[in-house]
Amino acid sequence: MPRRISKTAKRYGLWWKKGRWKRMNIVDKLAAKEDMVSPGISACVGCNVELTLRTCMKVLGPNTIYAVPPGCMGGVGVVGWDTESGSKIPVFFPLLDNVASMLAGIKMHYEKQGRDVNVVAFAGDGASTDAGMQCLSGAAERGDKLIYICYDNEGYMNTGYQRSSATTKYSWTTTTPVSREGRGGKKQHKKDFPMVMAMHDIPYMATCSPAYIPDMVRKLEKAMEASKTGLAYLHVFNPCLTGWGIKPDTSIEVSRLAVESNFFPLYEVENGSFTINKTFKEPKPVKEYLGRMKKFKHLNEEEAAEIQELVDYKWNRLTKLAGL
Repeated sequence: MPRRISKTAKRYGLWWKKGRWKRMNIVDKLAAKEDMVSPGISACVGCNVELTLRTCMKVLGPNTIYAVPPGCMGGVGVVGWDTESGSKIPVFFPLLDNVASMLAGIKMHYEKQGRDVNVVAFAGDGASTDAGMQCLSGAAERGDKLIYICYDNEGYMNTGYQRSSATTKYSWTTTTPVSREGRGGKKQHKKDFPMVMAMHDIPYMATCSPAYIPDMVRKLEKAMEASKTGLAYLHVFNPCLTGWGIKPDTSIEVSRLAVESNFFPLYEVENGSFTINKTFKEPKPVKEYLGRMKKFKHLNEEEAAEIQELVDYKWNRLTKLAGL
């Protein structure tokens, strides 16, 4: 029995199991790829953004250059280039508000050299939906050949959890506190940024979840292909254990609940054509998802019903766009 997988076997997606070659599933394929991040980074225990980053780096491979702006992943040890620790491929540290602009210049440089390199942003919602939205929108409009991945944990987590435009209404944050009587929290609804990016008419836009890794892998592969003609945008929903008040061992469970309740639907938009990737005959109540975290422990029935109503409205709109 071969102890290692040959390059030919990897290329054709084969795996040695029980004395014969079998076709790999996505989990097998990921296991066969080299991890581009060392084990020793300092993300919080159970952090699903780390899982997302490792998955992205494995799928996109070593022929890739990253920009990771200030934020959780910029602060856990992946910035730089060191084959022994942190990232094993080049990762730059741009400003919070110029990620896409910097990458556009890097991509142009590689094109001038005749080199085909994946140029990728891995940025939080603060750097994407707030501070960096202007340059991201510009890159999308220009058709810059980039892959932009937003990990959305609904706030500025690296600096102690301040609200962002991606924070859900009524959330407790350090800048939207809640009184002892249960009054307070964020006053505005969450910005529907995946839809904002889809309306830029870019070649590819998709939503992803760490609870559905095979779906994420497929979309990363599509993003690589789409980025040859313009900007590809992936929006990953990553519940934050530390900031939201979630138990580390329920990280993936809460991520899955967000999808199963239609709070964060999985869909993709290819050249303007909408496709919903996960549908449920009986979606779980949004209240079940909201009840799994401390940042919503003050919610009353009326506020929870308002969030449910918005989720239902957006889901109905999405199904119409997808022709369902």
